[in-house]
Amino acid sequence: MSPSPPYAPPLTADHLYGIGAQLKQHGKRCELVSGELRIMSPAGGQHGALASDIGAMLASHARALGLGRCFGAETGFVIQRDPDSVRAPDVAFVAQDRIDAIGIPERFFPETPTLAVEIISPSETESQVHAKAQMWIESGCEMVWLVWPSSRTVTVYRSLEDVRELATDQTLEGGDVLPGFSVPVATLFESLP
Repeated sequence: MSPSPPYAPPLTADHLYGIGAQLKQHGKRCELVSGELRIMSPAGGQHGALASDIGAMLASHARALGLGRCFGAETGFVIQRDPDSVRAPDVAFVAQDRIDAIGIPERFFPETPTLAVEIISPSETESQVHAKAQMWIESGCEMVWLVWPSSRTVTVYRSLEDVRELATDQTLEGGDVLPGFSVPVATLFESLP
């Protein structure tokens, strides 16, 4: 399903917000990348379980320490203007100082999250995934976690030059983005068969 003629590319964040409900009625998720609508299918079960588990861990830690708020996969973040890009990570964390400054908007967040977590689907190529991580970092995201169910590893981006691959015997830490957060990588994948 493509948008009707008034919504021909390039679309804006406001256009996407307006047609988003229509697309959801047809079981479609979408993002906006440089004014172009990208329609995605719903996530699979393992993908959803991982996103839920990671989101719960982060939300519990952030809430206990008053660090900020976590948001689910349906939350859009405007990460570029003219042309607009609205991306929705599988899990997002926004630091409390940003919540204090802009609140929690009814519409899309007007800026990037502090941390973006992407669960990698089997249909995504490695180059697509790393391009998405690069887009998050270039838009101001302080940390990106790429969670790879197939290899049970996590790629951590702190910048385009500071990228680390963590195996199941290593520990994923929140650093200065989520102080005190620490979990063995293996624990992230416990819900998988």
